[in-house]
Amino acid sequence: MPLTLYNTPTKKKEVFIPIAPPRVGLYTCGPTVYDFAHIGNLRTYITEDILKRTLKEDGYEVNHVMNITDVGHLTSDADEGEDKMMKGARREGKTVWEIAAFYTDAFKEDLKLLNIIEPNIWCKATGHINEQIELIQMLQKKGFTYAIDDGVYFDTSKFPHYGELARLDIEGLKAGARIEIVKGKKNPTDFALWKFSHDADQRRSKAQTRLPTPVKGNSDAHNDEGAPSLYGTFSQEGNGGQVNADNEKHPKRLMEWPSPWGIGFPGWHIECSAMALKYLGNAFNADGVFSGEQCRTIDIHAGGIDHIPVHHTNEIAQAEAATGKPLARWWVHGEFLQINEGRMGKSEGNLLRLQTLLDKGYDPLAYRYFTFTAHYRQKLNFSWDALDAAATALKNLKETTALLGEPKIGCAEYEQRFMDAINDDLNLPRALSVVWDLIKSDYPAAAKKASLLKFDAILGLDLAHAVSARIDFKNLPENIRELVAQREFLRQQKKFADADVLRKTLTTKGYIIEDTPEGQVIKKK
Repeated sequence: MPLTLYNTPTKKKEVFIPIAPPRVGLYTCGPTVYDFAHIGNLRTYITEDILKRTLKEDGYEVNHVMNITDVGHLTSDADEGEDKMMKGARREGKTVWEIAAFYTDAFKEDLKLLNIIEPNIWCKATGHINEQIELIQMLQKKGFTYAIDDGVYFDTSKFPHYGELARLDIEGLKAGARIEIVKGKKNPTDFALWKFSHDADQRRSKAQTRLPTPVKGNSDAHNDEGAPSLYGTFSQEGNGGQVNADNEKHPKRLMEWPSPWGIGFPGWHIECSAMALKYLGNAFNADGVFSGEQCRTIDIHAGGIDHIPVHHTNEIAQAEAATGKPLARWWVHGEFLQINEGRMGKSEGNLLRLQTLLDKGYDPLAYRYFTFTAHYRQKLNFSWDALDAAATALKNLKETTALLGEPKIGCAEYEQRFMDAINDDLNLPRALSVVWDLIKSDYPAAAKKASLLKFDAILGLDLAHAVSARIDFKNLPENIRELVAQREFLRQQKKFADADVLRKTLTTKGYIIEDTPEGQVIKKK
């Protein structure tokens, strides 16, 4: 069957047809690198990896772009609160740039451990300040912006389709807005495009056009192609970018840039629109100048379900207001990972890192397998028992794969069933059932091996490198061979209690004995 995906705007599954086949543009929201990703975050990235692998298996050429939010947006979606990057820097006594670099590397290491294929393009928010300013200028030119004391805002009342992705009750939000969180906002749903630094002189500096040369600063302010921001770079004066706990209420910002509206920093949502339009929407020319006329809609934008009501809703508003075209044809969202039936998140204080699982002795791919046990659009409850079950299943799958010998022609019947499951909106629970049905089938071992390896091109469980833990009897030390032989004799005599004593003795010596219809199987503990 053809690939069908649940499209959030239409609230139904639709047959996926690329805009310019066989090429597919895929944009996924990456991390804000002020702390480690938790396993709830990583569930979303695993889902997106399955989507990308499926598209490739279906014959498409995927251009995958993921952003890295390395500029501090605020801790509240309502454009208020503390800067996340500065919060992380203060916590660890480092510069914001050191914080961003450290947690970017940590995130990429998590992806590697989970066998997640990296995107074709990584793009940092700090490397695309120019594109973000260009996009805001276009919105200003079209009349979608207004300025208040703390920044430049998007006027959501000017965009008639605002909130359609999340089906927001805009009138209800207006009626219920008793107190404006940000003084001067025209509508409760309006959001910041550019935030001013708190210093009044900087905020009221003369509006600028393009600067003839970049302001001297750290080279990390360059975009990913190495071109400096045309509006200059950030300030890193004074304490060298380090955040002190005893700073005044509004310390000098450590990430700020000149702009036509004054020195400041971009709002959270503008970076994704700008970078998606640059790398997949063809909206910027070689000089970095925005051009909505040449822009094209991207195929798929994906992320977590928590992005629907605010981040993705605002991405759509600012991108489509600027270009007059849909930002993306498909919007794909993954559900939450829960713990104790509640959401896992930083604000809930119940985070688990991938490293926590590794420290407890789990294979990181056991967590990947665990996420396959529920559909990506369903909540998945994490428990150690559930992870244990996934770890055992993965271990058995790898053991079985390793013992099947050399692969030959696969099992067409099961391969078709597997792809039908995956192409049905990435139905991984159904696909896993096909895997185990194949293993239990009467097909030859070599055929099973070929099909399992084909399945793994999508599952990403590294089955090609599976090694059996079984040990050939003749390769055992002599004293262990004697114990195994004695135990087998006792089993044949139906002296199972005595045989169990020898099993425990072997366990203390580092060997696990499993009884199968074919006899004893010996594995190194």
